[in-house]
Amino acid sequence: MLRPFLLFLAFLAVGGSAMAQQRSGLDLASIDRSVRPQDDLWRYANGRWLAATEIPPDRAAWDTFAALRDKTEAQLRDLIEGIDPATTNPERRKIADFYKAYMDSDAAERNGIGGLSAELDRIHRLSDKAELPALFGHLAIFWVRTPVFLDVSPDEHDATTYVPHLHQSGLGLPDRDYYLKDDVHFVSVRSAYHDHILQLLTMAGEPALETTAQAVIGLETELARLQWTRVQNRDPIKTYNRRALADLPAFGGADGWKSWMAALGVEGTPAEVVLVQPSYFEGLASLMRDTPIETWKAYLAYNLLSSYAPLLSARFVDENFSFEMNMLRGVPQQLPRWKRAVDSTGRLLAFAVGKLYVERHFPPANKAHAEALIANMRDVYRQRIETLDWMSPETRRQALDKLAAIRPKIGYPDKWRDYGALRIERGDLVGNVMRARQLDYAFWTAKVGKKVDRDEWFTAPQVVNAFYNPNQNEIIFPAAILQPPFFDASADDAANYGGIGVVIGHEISHAFDDQGSRFDGVGNLRNWWTAEDRARFEAKTKALVAQYDSFSPLPGYNVNGALTLGENVADNAGLAMAERAYHHSLAGKAPPMVDGFTGEQRLFIAFAQIWKDKVRDKARIERLKVDPHSPGQFRANGSVRNQPAFHDAFEVKPGDGMYLPPDKRESVW
Repeated sequence: MLRPFLLFLAFLAVGGSAMAQQRSGLDLASIDRSVRPQDDLWRYANGRWLAATEIPPDRAAWDTFAALRDKTEAQLRDLIEGIDPATTNPERRKIADFYKAYMDSDAAERNGIGGLSAELDRIHRLSDKAELPALFGHLAIFWVRTPVFLDVSPDEHDATTYVPHLHQSGLGLPDRDYYLKDDVHFVSVRSAYHDHILQLLTMAGEPALETTAQAVIGLETELARLQWTRVQNRDPIKTYNRRALADLPAFGGADGWKSWMAALGVEGTPAEVVLVQPSYFEGLASLMRDTPIETWKAYLAYNLLSSYAPLLSARFVDENFSFEMNMLRGVPQQLPRWKRAVDSTGRLLAFAVGKLYVERHFPPANKAHAEALIANMRDVYRQRIETLDWMSPETRRQALDKLAAIRPKIGYPDKWRDYGALRIERGDLVGNVMRARQLDYAFWTAKVGKKVDRDEWFTAPQVVNAFYNPNQNEIIFPAAILQPPFFDASADDAANYGGIGVVIGHEISHAFDDQGSRFDGVGNLRNWWTAEDRARFEAKTKALVAQYDSFSPLPGYNVNGALTLGENVADNAGLAMAERAYHHSLAGKAPPMVDGFTGEQRLFIAFAQIWKDKVRDKARIERLKVDPHSPGQFRANGSVRNQPAFHDAFEVKPGDGMYLPPDKRESVW
């Protein structure tokens, strides 16, 4: 890796400067020069875009990620529809047939709910609550909501081995607050949810009365009362509770957990599991006992219908859209069928589709460039860790070891997932989806008790995002994120560092945020910090929580600084490290002025432009409740105001809207 790293740095320092004089990489048309960057950098960088842009009628929001996903979606459509009908490649044949089955709306009308008849009959036959665990497990393999969710992931205290994790689940609304809070919006959602449950059951010919829908909502409300909050679920120590299966709270009878595992397809009964929210499962035992069996049957029938309604005849599709997208998120128009077909194909045959995407749209040079950027960012992090004033030598040594151990995954896997066992039939959309979901579930349950393959990928190349996995100490950059506006090899260096550079720095930072810092370099949950260092770190993050708590994108609704803490730390750290890495890449040379901006200014403007967004109010409320990321406006402004380099670059003074006194700037990194 050393040689391409050195070559790329030479390109940045020499060839890159020549190209930077031609093109800054900034979206100059979006800049609103009537706004001072010293008062509101985000609105300055994006003001004209905000004024001219309408959210597409089939979207809940529109932002940089959505636009790039839209572009990727169109590329995937071309790839899928371009598969030769005479191909002898079985994997490509399955992609084409799955997509065609989705596009066959006439078959969906003819089939009605026939594809769900066997599962509805199974629910109807439920006669004893002791049978509930097995039914929960059976429906879960088809991705139907039940009160228990199985996650197969590495043991937090032994990252080499997969272990079952049992999570709370089962809510049809986005968050427990939708059931438990009585502000006007949540009350209106609950009323509409009642009508939606009633309508979906009635359309399917299920026993449906006002009292039935009320009972289902009542059951989900009790589940919501038992559930931990999203902030509580961020604590990796409190959520790690390894228990013997025999010692778990009751689950519908003496053999409840064994029958649930068997129905899920777990080979052999594991002796131990990780119980993520113990108090939830204690309460669930009582709720299962006290809730009438007819309520459970209605609840499961509704969840089955809800999971598959988008695949059924038009009236089911329309009813599902009316509640899930229009009522909950304010979206006025359904996505075109081809977009829904591409999305479903790309999720259920993810790596088969990803292989096509990489062949056409991810040149090898992109991977080499990303490797060089990551190496540069890692070097800057190393230098910074060596000089952090709040970190003691003991913690510093282990932090450097962890940094060196971070494994990057770039673009696509070396070994692709096999879909040979998947049967696809034309004209059978529901059956195809059920079989694909079942295959995916079997892929995960087969890992229980097995050793972890650290080279395995779980994110498809066409995903527009980036990730850090603390349990494996790895950073993942799928192919689709490594393109403009995040990364453009022909653009100025500063814009790339303000884009993909910040993304890389953001993901590395997760190794040291309030959650990731609990894991060591091999991915085990272990306290490797001194108590004094942890206290200093938490003092800094507490102040960051208070900063973001004060941000309000909608009247009456504020950012949850505790929920978004990890991402806010990563945004601030990623930006600070990208700014340092940009100067590191210049190798002592002064950056040129381009389009009237200094290098520092271009980096900060590029960063702010990455976070331009417009979000419908209902969708914004949902995001504030469930999304661990702050709104784009505050990801931009909230981060730059903590950066001394930003204040210097734009000569921000007391009295300016973006000014933050030095003693109030929280610089964890």
